[in-house]
Amino acid sequence: MSAVRFDQLEVGSKLPAFDAEPLSRLTLALYAGASGDHNPIHVDLDFAKRAGMPDVFAHGMLSMAYLGRLLTNWVPQEAIREFSVRFAAITHVGDVVSCSGVVTEKDAAAGTVRIALSTCNQQGEIKLAGEALIAPAA
Repeated sequence: MSAVRFDQLEVGSKLPAFDAEPLSRLTLALYAGASGDHNPIHVDLDFAKRAGMPDVFAHGMLSMAYLGRLLTNWVPQEAIREFSVRFAAITHVGDVVSCSGVVTEKDAAAGTVRIALSTCNQQGEIKLAGEALIAPAA
C-alpha cells in the first residue's frame, strides 16, 4: 500500500476497487464462527427454506467487513475516523462482492475526506451503501 496523501485527493477520486471471492457456504460458516453470529438463516439451508428463503445468504456485517478491507487496503486503519453502512439487499451464495469508494467531500481545515462506499454483485445490484470519514497523511 502506497501512502495516500490528502493533497493528492480531489472530489471524484476513486479508491482502488476490491472484489471478494464468490460467496461460498464455507465463507458463511467461517464468518459465523469468527463473528459469533450463528443465526441459522446464514448457514442452515433447511432453516432458510422454512423461513421462506430459497437458500442461506450472507451476514450483512460480512459485506461491511469487505468494505473495511477496501478502506484498509487504501489507508492505514488509524486513518479511518468514521465508517457506517446501510443494508440495501441480500447478498446470495455465489455472488461476487465488488467494493468501491469515491471521494465526495474534502475538508481542508480538518484534513479529512468523506468517501461514499458501496458493494454490488456481478449484476451490478447494490447490496450495501455507506460512507467513511478518512484522515489521510498530510
